[in-house]
Amino acid sequence: MTERRQRLFVLEISGGGRVFSVNPDGTDKRFLVSGCRFPDGVAVDAEAGHIYWTNMGSPPLDDGSIERVDLDGGNRTTIVPDGGTHTPKQLHLEAVGRKLYWGDREGMRVMRCDLDGTNIETLVRTGRTDSDRRDETRWCVGVAVDPDAGHLYWSQKGPSDAGLGKILRAGIDLPAGESADGRSDVEVLLQGLPEPIDLQLDLTERTLYWTDRGDPPRGNSVNRTPVDPPGGRREPEILWTHLMEGIGIALDLDDGRLFVTDMAGTVYAADLDGSNRREILIVQGNLTGIAHALVPAEEP
Repeated sequence: MTERRQRLFVLEISGGGRVFSVNPDGTDKRFLVSGCRFPDGVAVDAEAGHIYWTNMGSPPLDDGSIERVDLDGGNRTTIVPDGGTHTPKQLHLEAVGRKLYWGDREGMRVMRCDLDGTNIETLVRTGRTDSDRRDETRWCVGVAVDPDAGHLYWSQKGPSDAGLGKILRAGIDLPAGESADGRSDVEVLLQGLPEPIDLQLDLTERTLYWTDRGDPPRGNSVNRTPVDPPGGRREPEILWTHLMEGIGIALDLDDGRLFVTDMAGTVYAADLDGSNRREILIVQGNLTGIAHALVPAEEP
């Protein structure tokens, strides 16, 4: 049996755009990739030995892309070329269906493709025109998938500090005969949020976690809520606040902990209820996405 160890994979939007890995206690930081065009979302397929990440590119140019490397940073490959997506944000790897899902901010879409970048699909579209694009309530950012229940979750963050953010849910596939523009199965799970960003699901405990920017006391926070609460009423449980523009979130369910990044360059670790919070890295530039994975012990 291959010996494995835990690693975090983190995106730095400063420094020319980099991908690095580090132990969950903050030691042994290693840069794997540089020259990424504003990286935002990261996902790891440890079994296949691949790291995937999104490049936001320049929003006015509509030139977002998705790349992949091996766990050691080798064999860099563009799987979704420039312009294959507008401004790709959080990335989610759905291991059962072997698909990548992402939110496309200025593209106002939730999209997916096969792991080699083929079969790109738009599952949700919240607008099409330049006028629509200026309406930040239409911007899709975070994404998570529940393959067993057949559900797709995403966040629409809204304007800065406006309290117009939403978290929504729909079927993982388009209803028969419908398009991504006006599908009939969209549910608004939470609204009036500060600025919900990245999402993660604990499918065993049926709990949704997310980071939120925006104003305190509810913004710049880490939150969770039951996916299927009794009576159907969902309320955010704020686990902690005082992030400096929180972005990425990753769950380590085997050890009951979570990891969060913010734009001030801090990587936090905490128990799933927010207790035992600690900073494992500080002043690391401007950080965005984060992923947790068990990788072969010999990999960086």
